Amino acid sequence: MPPPPDATSVVDAQKRAAPELKAVADFLRGKNGPKVRRGVLNGKRVDFFKGKTAVRVLLGPQYQKLKKVPAVTNEQEAHELMTKVLPFGFFLRVDRPNVDPPPPSGVPKPLQLAQQQSFAPDVYYAWFYDGSPFWNIVGGIAMVAVMLAGVMFPLWPTKLRVGVWYLSVAALCMVGMFIVIAIIRLILWCITKVAMPKAIWIFPNLFEDVGFWDEPKKKKLRKVGEKRRKEKREKRAAAAANNAPVAPAGNDSPAPSASPAPGGSTATATGAEAPITHAHRRQATVEDVEDEN
Repeated sequence: MPPPPDATSVVDAQKRAAPELKAVADFLRGKNGPKVRRGVLNGKRVDFFKGKTAVRVLLGPQYQKLKKVPAVTNEQEAHELMTKVLPFGFFLRVDRPNVDPPPPSGVPKPLQLAQQQSFAPDVYYAWFYDGSPFWNIVGGIAMVAVMLAGVMFPLWPTKLRVGVWYLSVAALCMVGMFIVIAIIRLILWCITKVAMPKAIWIFPNLFEDVGFWDEPKKKKLRKVGEKRRKEKREKRAAAAANNAPVAPAGNDSPAPSASPAPGGSTATATGAEAPITHAHRRQATVEDVEDEN
């Protein structure tokens, strides 16, 4: 169905955006923006996000560091800012129709463009903006330079060609080492599966799709979590010690014992509070889980 003759293209609408609103769109589309997922809109793959994730990002510390952007201090201001950016077509509201059977996990979700364009935290928005073209231009130039350098390999200096040959041999040796480790791991698992109650599976993340810096980050986060849990345990122990009854000096009378209360429960004569429970233990964050639905 062709668009109406007076319709404005998305590109033209984006060009009319004020510089501060375009800076907001660049931030949201960047690495610090809301989490995106893949969907299919009119037969084309697009990235889409949920409204409340964008609100959380605008309230985050990364956005507060920016300059020449509208200030956001609460959720109401974040909603108003997203409402101002929406008419310029950087992103548009979409609906996720119910499909029977539902697509499996990892498959792009089908999307439909909503007739009513408004901002709400519980709906989805598809990106029609790829961010600042500067890095795209830099990436294209770098790709062309790498291809030209590869084509002109026979013209390279002798030392440079020898160095590249050694690097390629080292890379092949590393790949071979991974294959050998995988074979040894399988043999060891088979032997321990038969000879021991529990099999030994070494290097469980050998072929996992994990970045080089992701594993150190996970270890750091794990250490931070353990440190926080230890501090909470120490605080609970200190609170329990402070709430424990202390016998007055020079009084040799025994401490009052607990007497059974009606109904089978016991109550202390000192009136001390019940032992501290784990009610304040940190619950699993449900915001990211809700975003997946």
